[in-house]
Amino acid sequence: MSIEIHPTIAAISPYTPGRLAEEIEREFGITQATKLASNENALGPSPKALSVLQDVTRTLNRYPDGNGNALKKALATKYGVAAERIILGNGSDELISLLVKVAMVPDDDAIIAAPSFSIYEKAVASVFGNATIVPLTNNRYDLSAMAKAITPRTRLLFVCNPNNPTGTIVNNEQLIPFLHQIPKHALVVVDEAYGEYATAPNYPDTIGLLSQGYPLVVLRTFSKIYGLAGLRIGYGIGSTDVIETMNKVRLPFNTNTLAQRAAVAALQDDEHINASQTMNLTGKELFYDVFTQLGLSFVHSEANFVYVDTKKNGKAVFEALLRFGVIVRHINGPMLRITVGLPHENEQFIAAFRSVMQAPSLSNMSRVTP
Repeated sequence: MSIEIHPTIAAISPYTPGRLAEEIEREFGITQATKLASNENALGPSPKALSVLQDVTRTLNRYPDGNGNALKKALATKYGVAAERIILGNGSDELISLLVKVAMVPDDDAIIAAPSFSIYEKAVASVFGNATIVPLTNNRYDLSAMAKAITPRTRLLFVCNPNNPTGTIVNNEQLIPFLHQIPKHALVVVDEAYGEYATAPNYPDTIGLLSQGYPLVVLRTFSKIYGLAGLRIGYGIGSTDVIETMNKVRLPFNTNTLAQRAAVAALQDDEHINASQTMNLTGKELFYDVFTQLGLSFVHSEANFVYVDTKKNGKAVFEALLRFGVIVRHINGPMLRITVGLPHENEQFIAAFRSVMQAPSLSNMSRVTP
C-alpha cells in the first residue's frame, strides 16, 4: 500500500543522531570507542536519580502520572512559579513540536537562526509553516536582524541559548531590548537545554523575565547536565494560557514513570551538578589549549561542547577520527563540534585529533595508535 506524501513533508530530511560507540567498534574492529558527538554528560546520571529507579520498576505495569504532578511540584518549588505554568515533554524536542502545532497554521512564519538546533526548522515544516532563516553573526545570534525579519505572519522566534552548535549566548542586555520589539501576535521560544552549563554573569534570568510578563516560553531538559538523555524528559515554563493550550494537544502519558521519578531525584543532587560543571570547565580549557597550539579558530563556549574550525574538509576529519575510535559531530564545511568528555576521553580525542590534523592526507587514512 502506498500513500501520497505532501511535498513539504517529503522534503524534510530525517534527523541524523550521532553514531553509537558500539557501532564504530564493530565497524572498525576496535575497542573502547569514545563518543563526543551528542553533548551528553559523560559523568552519567545523578546517583540520586539512579537510586530511585529500582523501586519504580515494580510499578511499571501501571500507567505513569499523566500530569507529572510530583515533578511539576518540584520544578515549581525550584523556580518559584505555579505548577500550572509548567509542561513536561518527551525531551524538549516534543515541546518544540507542540509549540509549532498550537501557534502556527500553514503559511505562518517562524524565525530561526542558522546554524542552530535543526529540530526547529523540521518542526515548522511539519505544520507547513515557513522558516525565515537569519544567519548568525560572528557565531552569535543577531537579534536585531531577527527583529527586522518579523512579519504580520510571524508566530514564533526561536533562540537557542547557549546556542547549539556554537556555544555562544544571548546575554541579558541583548535579550530584553529584543523582547520589547516582539509584537503581540508572536512568541519567543528560549531553548535553554545547556543553560545549567552557562557561567557568564549576564546570562539571562528568563524565568524572572517570564514572571514580569515578557512574551516567552522557556524550554529546558534533563538530557544534558542531569545526564538523563536516555529517559527523554524535558519541561517548558510559560504563561498559563500557552501551557494550557499545549496540554490540549499533548499526548496522554507523554513522559514515563522512570523519567519522572529520576528527574525529581536529579533536581535535588547539587553535588552532581557542581561536579559536572567543574569537569566541563576543565575539559573546555584543555580543548582551547590544544586548538590554540594547532593554530585553529574556535569559539569560547558556554555549553558542554566546543565549535572548532579545522581548516580542512570537516567531514573527512570526522571520518578519520572514527578510525581512531573517536566520534565527534561534523556540522558543516570545516566545522566540528566536540563534546567535553571524561578526562581519559578528552585525552583520547586530543591524541587522535593531533594525528589527523598533522597527517599529510586524510584520504584513506588508516588507523594508527596515536
